[in-house]
Amino acid sequence: MKAKALIVIALSMLGATFVLGQRGEPQRGGGGGRGDQPPPPLFTLAPDIPGVVKGGTKVELIKEGFMGAQGATQGPDGSLLFTERMANRITKIDKDGNISSYMEDTSATNSFSFDSKGRAIGVQWMPAGVAVLAPTKTSLADKFEAHGFGRPNDLTIDKKGGVYFTDDLGIPENTIKPAVYYVKPTGGILKIADDIARPNGLVLSPDERTLYVLDTNGDGLKAFDVQADGSARNERTFATITEGVRKTDTGANSGADGGAIDGAGRLYVTSNAGVQVFSPKGEHLGTIPTPRQSQNLAFAGPDKKTLYILGGNAVYKVQMLAEGYKGRAK
Repeated sequence: MKAKALIVIALSMLGATFVLGQRGEPQRGGGGGRGDQPPPPLFTLAPDIPGVVKGGTKVELIKEGFMGAQGATQGPDGSLLFTERMANRITKIDKDGNISSYMEDTSATNSFSFDSKGRAIGVQWMPAGVAVLAPTKTSLADKFEAHGFGRPNDLTIDKKGGVYFTDDLGIPENTIKPAVYYVKPTGGILKIADDIARPNGLVLSPDERTLYVLDTNGDGLKAFDVQADGSARNERTFATITEGVRKTDTGANSGADGGAIDGAGRLYVTSNAGVQVFSPKGEHLGTIPTPRQSQNLAFAGPDKKTLYILGGNAVYKVQMLAEGYKGRAK
């Protein structure tokens, strides 16, 4: 059997195990219910959030049945790009809804974006680390101090070419905690924080003075003040999620997963309740309901006014009043 086929099979098994472990049940498809569960609706309607989205705008399905849709970002031509980790590829959806393969053999990349030089940089599972995917594959970080990484999850890239990323698993058997890291553009790596229960999505403010980190296994959205060398200080709770929070044995699960930022500095967070929108001051402005559990999102399109939402192996889109921040791909 070819090596590529072995990788795809291994990733499919890993992904199935992960879905069952995290949700407690397989994610539903759109063709019919599982048991007595009805299929998810094809669309939902956004509430009116002034300056963000017009009330009644459809959150409509583009396609379902992807193999682990994650890691959304805008491509150089304005198209949506996202990872299908279990298929070991990156997929493209253009402005007309045409779907094609953008990159193959991605080493189980879970999330990626582009730096100011146009390089595609991703966080990978096989092997675990941060790497340049194109134009030339190059490892940027495969360990911190003496240990490797457990499960690199998401990233954001600053204008200098530095990469902030989360490892939401760590290495429990070696007492390595989940953490947030920064890969310097000149080489070397810094640990930003390891006191967040499950650090997941992360995004920079438009001026890159603030780093936001989303905690899936908590209800607080964290913020840090970014320093000139890429380090971050003054960790604080920027906002608290109150909608869709599930109580657990260890506290609360908000489902906070992927993040995006618009040109006005508003923060968009996928969660158990849908896409929650927060002002730059941390005020909750509203929640856009989604047909499935929302997991990732990105602004894309010719004017960066289309918000693409990923979840349950499906991709949706909603036309926004707000415009995604144009200073970075993500």
